[in-house]
Amino acid sequence: MTNKTISQFIPNASELIYGCMGLGGGWNNNPITKADINQAHTVVEAALENNINYFDHADIYTFGKAEQVFGEVLKTRTDRDKLIIQSKCGIRFEDEHGPKRYDLSGQWIEHSVNNSLAQLKTDYLDVLILHRPDPLMCPQEIASTYKKLKSQGKVRFLGVSNMQQHQIKAIQQALSEPLILNQVEMSLLKNDWVEEGIYAGNAQGANINFTPGLIEFCQHKNIQLQAWGSLCQGLFSGADITGAETHIKNTYQLVQSLAAQYGTSAEAIVLAWLNRHPSNIQPVIGTTNTARIKACAQVSKIQLTAAHWYALYESVKGCELP
Repeated sequence: MTNKTISQFIPNASELIYGCMGLGGGWNNNPITKADINQAHTVVEAALENNINYFDHADIYTFGKAEQVFGEVLKTRTDRDKLIIQSKCGIRFEDEHGPKRYDLSGQWIEHSVNNSLAQLKTDYLDVLILHRPDPLMCPQEIASTYKKLKSQGKVRFLGVSNMQQHQIKAIQQALSEPLILNQVEMSLLKNDWVEEGIYAGNAQGANINFTPGLIEFCQHKNIQLQAWGSLCQGLFSGADITGAETHIKNTYQLVQSLAAQYGTSAEAIVLAWLNRHPSNIQPVIGTTNTARIKACAQVSKIQLTAAHWYALYESVKGCELP
């Protein structure tokens, strides 16, 4: 059981989420292979062995193949009720009907959910996530479509991704049930969500691209914040930083030093920086390396001091706070 905000809706949700975007053999039109399916079996087992039972999908990941290989895993298991599976809809790539676009029409949402269920080989999604804000979306249409899907037993809860508080409010006012999560890019490296508060009223923060108040809004409304990109693409936990800027190299060294001090992994330090924030962030980890999955799970055993949190923040900024 987790102490994250989402536990009020899904009590058995793990504190970490395994992101399945790397499954399926790559972003190409090649059919899935036995090796792709075996990889999916391996990472699912590794996640479960490390107390991660929450799996994040999207209909577009590796052009649908991530869901397909996961479905091949799921059909061999008898513990579907112990797994939390969420998937996203709303991004459409260029096709004969138009350019790359966002589509949160009722028709597309329903089509996407039915397709995801077929590929995942499951009867329901624990959470359906609206992947990106569609400028043409109609909240009432979204609400009626969700109500229909829920009544059919195909979706348990609804969430959003990459949305600001005004968009969340617009959708929420049409719903009779709460939106339970918002998944946005949040990490030690991508830290505009911290910066927009630090630089409130400061001209130095004029170029920060994050919606003011989103974090506090989600806290106030009991909306679980989920962090995609939480591992910074391994930048501080094993990636090649030979040509990186000085502040990145310095942060890499600090992460290694803190990992030794806390007796944990570099991955756990990077994730612990998110966990130390009071907004109760739930990180999504996307590695297909089973050793790194285990390394990430070590985050549950540590809590950074405030001084170490600020030390990492200042280091990755490359300058002291204003």
